[in-house]
Amino acid sequence: MKISGKFEVNLSPLDTHAEGQNNISLGRMSIDKVFHGDLDAKSRGEMLSAMTPVKGSAGYVAIEQVTGALAGKQGSFVLQHFGVMHAGNNRLVLEVIPGSGTGELSGLTGEMSISIEDGQHFYDFDYELPN
Repeated sequence: MKISGKFEVNLSPLDTHAEGQNNISLGRMSIDKVFHGDLDAKSRGEMLSAMTPVKGSAGYVAIEQVTGALAGKQGSFVLQHFGVMHAGNNRLVLEVIPGSGTGELSGLTGEMSISIEDGQHFYDFDYELPN
């Protein structure tokens, strides 16, 4: 199945354990999202990031637990993020952690992509649920 929709995201800085050295900025942020469409859900999570002194070069990892309804089925699942940005070449992977689905979403697998257009966030979610 493949679905698409909009979401809002709120990122807030959190205290960090590690401090960057040699012009590298390390950050930690909370993630709060509200998804709309066939994914009618909220998520909470955390992100770790590294900004380099080279403009447009950075990376991040994140974990967020999504709770709500997916195509009318109730439950939750966890998304893992991996993002690398460099000179306009961006790579972003959001994948459902195997075994993280609960309730009617037990056994969920899938990958999500996100895009930003005119300040609005959009998702495409390609997923499978066992019969």
